[in-house]
Amino acid sequence: MIHSRDDSDELDVLPPLSDDYIAPAPRVSVQAFCESTTTADAVQSAGLDRRLAKAHLTMKMGGMEAAIETYHSVPTPNVIILETKDGHDILAGLDQLATVCDAGTRVVVIGSDDDVAPYRELVRRGVSDYVIGPVETLDVVRAICGLFSASEAVAVGRIIAVVGAKGGVGASTVAHNLAWAIARDLTLDSVVIDLDLAFGTASLDYNKDPLQGIANAVFANERPDSAFIERLMAKCHDHLNLLAAPAALDRVYDFGADAFDAIFDTLRLTTPVIVLDIPHQWSGWTRRALVGADDILIVAEPDLANLRNAKNLLSMLKAARPNDRPPIYCLSQVGMSKRPEISPREFAKAIEGPPIASIPFDPKMFGAAANNGQMIAEISASHRISKIFVQMAQQLTGRGEAKKPRGSLFAPIIRKLRAKG
Repeated sequence: MIHSRDDSDELDVLPPLSDDYIAPAPRVSVQAFCESTTTADAVQSAGLDRRLAKAHLTMKMGGMEAAIETYHSVPTPNVIILETKDGHDILAGLDQLATVCDAGTRVVVIGSDDDVAPYRELVRRGVSDYVIGPVETLDVVRAICGLFSASEAVAVGRIIAVVGAKGGVGASTVAHNLAWAIARDLTLDSVVIDLDLAFGTASLDYNKDPLQGIANAVFANERPDSAFIERLMAKCHDHLNLLAAPAALDRVYDFGADAFDAIFDTLRLTTPVIVLDIPHQWSGWTRRALVGADDILIVAEPDLANLRNAKNLLSMLKAARPNDRPPIYCLSQVGMSKRPEISPREFAKAIEGPPIASIPFDPKMFGAAANNGQMIAEISASHRISKIFVQMAQQLTGRGEAKKPRGSLFAPIIRKLRAKG
């Protein structure tokens, strides 16, 4: 049964992702020249945002005049952010800046309602974006990242990280069924990555035995490109590919914090949704993968240890991602016979937020799926647990409607004949 704040059968409506999604910026240099302390504070806060983790952002006071003076003697960066004074002649300042600005540098202007310069004239002088102040942190992040987002014709992949609050709570099962629902029911091209290299179960759950997978990518000597990663994938569905874990103990899987960055960046260029099955361990790279994800789903059982761990994870991730939507969580294996449980209402009260779903304990259904190498929907698409995964997929992708199955052209006629009978 799915529980919301009032324990009804409906999911809490989460904010859609389509309106607030900002693609991360690449490795670029950004220099901001501010006039006000408000803007300076917003720029400094933006520099700490995860989406600008690869960008090198510096800030100076002085606005347009300071920028012109600075670039008389030093090269210009990839991006210049300029805050203008009220009453300042923006166009004259931009003409002066052009005499010291390197070709290819992008300029973002933070202006005010009092500016009278036509937008067309700003564009003619090479301004890439114009933002009306006062600005907040997300305005700065969006302005910088927007300069490097892929064109509308190319999808920029979102990363959904799934992690268990405790070992054995079924986080991998949730991740795999969630990815299946995103691919099959929402028809979004997706990749699921099994990051538990030593003990991963994705290849078993999808009934695949790939010879290559995520280990080949992370241990590659060169930066992996799209063609290379494509060769490592196993096809699970028309819209779903798998980067499987070797699930072997012939080597030790110790990684640096940024070991998977290049793989994730490459996949973002070609795949709309990337689901990360993150193992229950705490290391530099697992923390980085969680903090860097666009959305995070924590899977927890309704007991005290899970409650404590989930609360710790939520607190840490909220603090590390102040400008993102907070992580969400679901309850797993709810209703196990003879086991004392914390109710969804009590769990939500302690966590200060409701679960997006409560997945019932159904050993027969999940056991059959695991032993057959199938998803729950493959065993029974109409089962209530299958519907839970579809609803979770809709919430996490911002897609309100799942695709409807195609019916026969004669279905309406048959229904009428049956009604008459």
